[in-house]
Amino acid sequence: MTVRDALNSALEEEMTADEKVYLLGEEVGQYNGAYKVSKGLLDKFGPKRVIDTPITESGFCGLAVGSAFAGLKPVCEFMTWNFAMQAIDQIVNSAAKTHYMSGGNVDCPITFRGPNGAAAGVAAQHSQCFAAWYGSVPGLKVVSPWNSEDAKGLLKAAIRDPNPVVVLENELMYGISFPMSEAALSKDFVVEIGKAKIEKAGTDITIVAHSRSVGFALEAAQLLEKEGICSAEVINLRSIRPLDTETIINSVKKTNRLVTVEGGWPQYGVGSEICAQIMESEAFDHLDAPVVRVTGADVPTPYAQNLEAFAFPDTEVIARVIKRTLNKKIGA
Repeated sequence: MTVRDALNSALEEEMTADEKVYLLGEEVGQYNGAYKVSKGLLDKFGPKRVIDTPITESGFCGLAVGSAFAGLKPVCEFMTWNFAMQAIDQIVNSAAKTHYMSGGNVDCPITFRGPNGAAAGVAAQHSQCFAAWYGSVPGLKVVSPWNSEDAKGLLKAAIRDPNPVVVLENELMYGISFPMSEAALSKDFVVEIGKAKIEKAGTDITIVAHSRSVGFALEAAQLLEKEGICSAEVINLRSIRPLDTETIINSVKKTNRLVTVEGGWPQYGVGSEICAQIMESEAFDHLDAPVVRVTGADVPTPYAQNLEAFAFPDTEVIARVIKRTLNKKIGA
């Protein structure tokens, strides 16, 4: 099943199960979604539950948040998360904070979703990762799916959650197919928010990644294993906030080395937070080398294809960093 179809399946199942769930956003209805994630939903559920909005993120996001306060369960689609910057006040100051500021009296069961990070050839204003941005905000839950099971299970969990949840998908993953387990095909399948998954077990080094970077991390791990260099453990974060530090700590205690991988910028990133958490935990005493971050370049994303290719980590970069880390001793 493609990631696109997995998301579509999650939306259809949750809208069928609960009439309070509705979808709104630009081109989600008659056009079947800018990336065809909402294909067929307008025909099945009608224009009251699949709502095409004007190009005004602040407006339709505010409408969605208000309806969540009133007891509905909106799924608010941004054509890309870059456009959510128009609605960041609604997401952060209204959705994230109102439950706390109301003394727990007002819930906001809303899901914000859309493609995050760089796509291909869309330049700097459409190519940034918001995982660290939204991951820093109390009151939000933030998830970042990689494969089809992640996409379906995390979106269903987000829609069912009584809190505002940010779902950071990836445009370049929508058309990629992954196997689905029998359990994942069930309408009751959900992925627990706040729980990472060990995609590949290993003994010599831990690689932690999320979203599209998980695939590169797995390829790098398999390449190094084939070359007889090391056995790498690959952790798919799935959840940015809350962060499953326990799984990372237990892995580092076993492998004694850690590399983090993300497509976002290096400063104040997801990898930076993981480094801090490891420094402050008992896992620090188990490290045989410094934690190393692999990130996107510290520049606005270039438009030129050759430069864009250099701006984000891939399999070769991750493998090279792992080889360097394996040879680096603390204090050396």
